[in-house]
Amino acid sequence: MWKSNLLCLVALAGAVVSAPYTPSGGAGVAADPPPVYAPASDFDFQSLNLALNQEWIELDLFHYGLAKFSAADFEAAGVTPAYQFLIEFMADQEVGHATLLSNILQGKGAKRCTYTYPFKTVPEFLDFCQKLTRFGESGVYGFLSHLNSRPSAALLTQSIATEARQQMTFRQLEGLFPMPVWFEIGITQSMAWTLLAPYLKSCPAENPHIEWQNFPALNITNNPDGARFEKESLKKAAVSNNVTALSHEGLEVKFKWEKPGKKVSYDDKYTTSTSAGKAKYAAWISQLNTTYTLLSDISGESATTLQPGGNIFYNHTAKGGNSSVSAPLINGTMFVIITDDNPHVTPFNLSLLNKHVVAGPAIYQAG
Repeated sequence: MWKSNLLCLVALAGAVVSAPYTPSGGAGVAADPPPVYAPASDFDFQSLNLALNQEWIELDLFHYGLAKFSAADFEAAGVTPAYQFLIEFMADQEVGHATLLSNILQGKGAKRCTYTYPFKTVPEFLDFCQKLTRFGESGVYGFLSHLNSRPSAALLTQSIATEARQQMTFRQLEGLFPMPVWFEIGITQSMAWTLLAPYLKSCPAENPHIEWQNFPALNITNNPDGARFEKESLKKAAVSNNVTALSHEGLEVKFKWEKPGKKVSYDDKYTTSTSAGKAKYAAWISQLNTTYTLLSDISGESATTLQPGGNIFYNHTAKGGNSSVSAPLINGTMFVIITDDNPHVTPFNLSLLNKHVVAGPAIYQAG
């Protein structure tokens, strides 16, 4: 009997001291050292400071739009008082996001600037918001997995998850289908800064210099316009309008771009530049792919190309499913760049494309 009891005690002791099983591997999962929520490199600081500049403009933009237009203006666009409150709440979210990044940067990050905006109507305001939040969200996706400071990346993930919801909300308020893609895209810091820079008018003198490159601006002269649908019924906020595409494969897309050397952004402190050769391709950055099409009718700083087609994973049947589903590769609020070459890049190493950028990115409103 005593032997049986002893065996039971030994087994019980083993059960008590044995730690729950955890698979080997992982990064930052040990108790020591504790996480440090601060930049661990200049790359971290410059990436997080760029994100902070993005949060500041979003905070300003959402409040500015609510102040600029009357409640009647919003309701005429289908944006009810409840939706107006949602925009106000999203502005409050930006207070939290800006505070978080300012704390991570230990008070050394950018302060709020003054800004310039291109819209004159409520639909144009909503359209600008969904585009600004798109490149803000995509800009973070582009560097998040490359940060040296994993603790900072963990907090920023929680912030950018909220911004993704904001972008979807503004698409819906504009009357666009809120999420017509399977995967959201990332872009490099220089691409995001190129898109953000023109809207910063003046900034405090102590704001850190933004080290990322400014590429020459790219304009799509026949860009589909989500703010001006042909059908009146699609001009108001809605989710039931299943408008999943504003463009189509084979559509001729027309480009004009600027030469390098232009002074841009706040107080003309930045100058556009490129290390690329002659323009040859349009790079379509969408979902999991960067797809290239040859430029045609190249004349100085203008050209045309045809919108590519293709589907995500072609026609795919999920395991256990009984139907084939597919989604177009080119859709949603995405990006196009003029390049001198067509290197193979993936979402993780998209920065390899930077040296080939002639101009851009421009936002392409495919759907």
